[in-house]
Amino acid sequence: MKKVLILLLLSVSVGFSQEYFPTNTGVKTSKNTSIAFTNATIYVTPTNIIKKGTLLIKDGKVVEVGKRVSIPANAKQIDVTGKTIYPSFVDAYSNFGIKEPKRVSGSRSPQYDASRTGFYWNDHIRPDVNPINDFSFDNKQAKELLKAGFGAVNTHMEDGIMQGNGMLVALNPESTDAYRILDNKSTHHLSFSKSKKSRQSYPTSKMGAMALLRQTYLDAAWYAEGNAKNTDLALEALNKNKSLPQIFNAGSYLDALRADKVGDEFGIQYTILGGGDEFQRINDIKKTNATYILPINFRKAYDVSDQFLANTISLNDMRMWNQEPSNPAVFAKNNIKFALTTYKLKDVKSFSKNLEKAIAYGLNKTKALEALTTVPASIIKNNKVGNLNKGSYANFLITSGDIFDSKTTLFENWTLGDKNVINNGDITDLSGNYNLTVNGKTYTLEVSGEADKQKGSVKLGDNKLKSNFSFKENWIQLTINDAGNFLRLAGKPSNNSIKGTGKDNNGNDFTWTAIKNDAKSSDNKKEDNKKEDSVELLPVSYPNIGYGNFSKPNQQTILIKNATVWTSENKEILNNTDVLIKDGKIANIGKNLSARGAKVIDGTGKYVTAGIIDEHSHIATSAVNESGHNSTAEVTIEDVVNPDDINIYRNLAGGVTSIQILHGSANPIGGRSAIIKLKWGENAENLIYNNTPKFIKFALGENVKQSNWGDAQTVRFPQTRMGVEQVYIDYFQRAKEYDALKKSGAPYRKDIELETLAEIINKERFISCHSYVQSEINMLMKVAEKFNFNINTFTHILEGYKVADKMKEHGVGGSTFSDWWAYKYEVNDAIPYNAAIMHSQGVTVAINSDDAEMSRRLNQEAAKTIKYGGLSEQEAWETVTINPAKLLHLDNRTGSIKVGKDADVVVWSDNPLSIYAKAEQTIVDGAIYFDLAQDVKKRAAIKKEKAKLIEMMLQEKLGGAETQAPKKKVHKLFHCDTE
Repeated sequence: MKKVLILLLLSVSVGFSQEYFPTNTGVKTSKNTSIAFTNATIYVTPTNIIKKGTLLIKDGKVVEVGKRVSIPANAKQIDVTGKTIYPSFVDAYSNFGIKEPKRVSGSRSPQYDASRTGFYWNDHIRPDVNPINDFSFDNKQAKELLKAGFGAVNTHMEDGIMQGNGMLVALNPESTDAYRILDNKSTHHLSFSKSKKSRQSYPTSKMGAMALLRQTYLDAAWYAEGNAKNTDLALEALNKNKSLPQIFNAGSYLDALRADKVGDEFGIQYTILGGGDEFQRINDIKKTNATYILPINFRKAYDVSDQFLANTISLNDMRMWNQEPSNPAVFAKNNIKFALTTYKLKDVKSFSKNLEKAIAYGLNKTKALEALTTVPASIIKNNKVGNLNKGSYANFLITSGDIFDSKTTLFENWTLGDKNVINNGDITDLSGNYNLTVNGKTYTLEVSGEADKQKGSVKLGDNKLKSNFSFKENWIQLTINDAGNFLRLAGKPSNNSIKGTGKDNNGNDFTWTAIKNDAKSSDNKKEDNKKEDSVELLPVSYPNIGYGNFSKPNQQTILIKNATVWTSENKEILNNTDVLIKDGKIANIGKNLSARGAKVIDGTGKYVTAGIIDEHSHIATSAVNESGHNSTAEVTIEDVVNPDDINIYRNLAGGVTSIQILHGSANPIGGRSAIIKLKWGENAENLIYNNTPKFIKFALGENVKQSNWGDAQTVRFPQTRMGVEQVYIDYFQRAKEYDALKKSGAPYRKDIELETLAEIINKERFISCHSYVQSEINMLMKVAEKFNFNINTFTHILEGYKVADKMKEHGVGGSTFSDWWAYKYEVNDAIPYNAAIMHSQGVTVAINSDDAEMSRRLNQEAAKTIKYGGLSEQEAWETVTINPAKLLHLDNRTGSIKVGKDADVVVWSDNPLSIYAKAEQTIVDGAIYFDLAQDVKKRAAIKKEKAKLIEMMLQEKLGGAETQAPKKKVHKLFHCDTE
């Protein structure tokens, strides 16, 4: 009944003009008293400051503000001379008053269908959720937020991919929800995380969440046009919420870019909740044109006193401790609009301390105030909070001075015209050093602590004397024991001095004075400034981990002289030959070449080849499988490319320049691929090939029928190899019918999954299929022929030697392992001669890795085809260069040393098929992304930087700061079957 009443009140109006409901307890008095705060420094907004101004409030709102305000005769006047008034802070992202939903329990078997009748087909889409139904004002949390300076919070139910609307709540403990809920539909919230209230499997990955968002937006538009035959309350709510500010909880710079990518596709500009690491890629962050909400939950220094445990901490984690506090300042310097939030803080009490740290790291105080007032107000599109303009809510702070000064006291935090006392404002802040004069003798009096808990101590010269100090009701009582002579003092403060009377041991009266030591105060300020100036911020690299580049590699004109060149063109070997690279292309090949201004690499005794291409890789991604459905053609690895993966650098060290990042093998129809160049230091977008050929991952065998997933995984179709075939036939038939409807011009619901499968039928997208057993290989070729297209590549294909002739006839290539076998049942018939046999039948054969460690030595994997099958050196080398380029339809651009092709080139110390060969330089698009000599220097630099950071952390600990235990960051390696 309580919630119904609140909703009724809010649906009529949110205001303070007239009450129309009864009270059944106590005496009811209308709050209609005008209150005028006079002689204050008033921050109407962060940039509109009034000196000796007046703030007039009534009925919970600002009536007038200025230097010449007409004060009503019956108004209560409060003189706040020497004090400052600020708008109370606004937190635009909170779950205040909303209990965290409990994760639903139940069977271990996966749930595939939705559990909410009348709503969207996916439970994690919940735009219909209204948090008012779960709201309960939290007095304890409210008081903590009030102490931190906040007057209003925008709260919501943090649960699901689409989470429903938010509501703006004033932190007024003495009021009722009917008054303090200022807006019951202020924002709409989204994330990449699933709802805890449902066990529905899909999506299981971030790329699945992105695909689901896209499909939901498409369905909402289709539904709005009246095409649906059913009622969908979730889509109706989503369409209603479109006009609200959209806030996306990203939580990291990578996910911020991913969220913005989805928003841009549908013309939606999200406000993005960041993760505090955005400074690492601030130029990319700026390009999103988004407003950000930044947490300031800076990590503590690591306890590095144990040298062995300290070795487990990654350089990135050490750097983040040093660099995180600069994040808000970096936003400000780059003119990116941002708000600050208490979100992710374990204790709200640490907010002020962390904010001071951000300011010490360069955050401008005006920007800080904007980030806590006008910017969050603009995010939620509410001009009545975050300022003290006429008509705004009477939410304001009364302080002793600069709100961001650690010595400033917050006296009161008014919300909706109600006073919340934080510290007693009648108590004078005495903190500082005084010259205390008693009977011609001078002592030093030091006062410290918060205004209502001040402590004093007395020194004579350098000797600290026993004393007792108290300050109550604006009276000071001080007893001093000076070598047995007890002095009892009493007095009152006035400006920067204290005066009073006292008695000595003999009962003699005397007067005394204590004058504040301005010089000492000035020294303190100098010390504070010195402390701020002493902040040492380490530079950011790209990516911001060990072996990252502090400046991005640029294309150069490079002349490699007198090398042995393996061209991968018709098995051609060129001795004592020069290769000229210019503008990112191979410009010339020949003898005695010259080029003005070129970087010259002496290739004498060395080998030059095209860069290695890995047709089947799972590095440089944040996800590998979307296993929630048996077909996930709607997802794409391009959404989750991770440019910060150290394995990019390690692959470059192994001569690899291009890879296809494949979806895993969790389902018969997997996700779309990402084909990237290993440009270490670039962002995800710049890694992906321009005009990249379209690929998708299919899979056969044990994984897709869930043989090894456990007994609970017996719900999803298919569970047999026969069922796998029927999945393909069913989906291709549906795609065929969908494509026909689309081409007919009739209205249709756009389906991203069927759009992708229609591209295959239309020969616009190629299939790379995970395969082992010959029967299934035959099956898929027959299904493809039935729908009039070809399979492009069978990858793994360890039984390819059994069906090589049929593969040749079908026109499919084979990408295989060199000598992996017998690691599971369906691999029992694998032989190391597989690649050579397929090659002998005219099949285009590549050697792939499917493994982050193997991908660093594909040159050696290729060499094994010489031992197992007798391939020539050049034929073996082609399996990792031009052949995978052909399989990826990139052979016109890369994969061989040919004039006009991309300058993806490796300089090897020895014959590249030798176990002794090292990649000395790996060049991608004419820029050197790996250099063996520079690698040695990077190792030394990493050692030096870690030592420096350890020293800084030791100083932090010895200075009394809290630390955290060392944590080893385990880098997760993906394979086909990784969940």
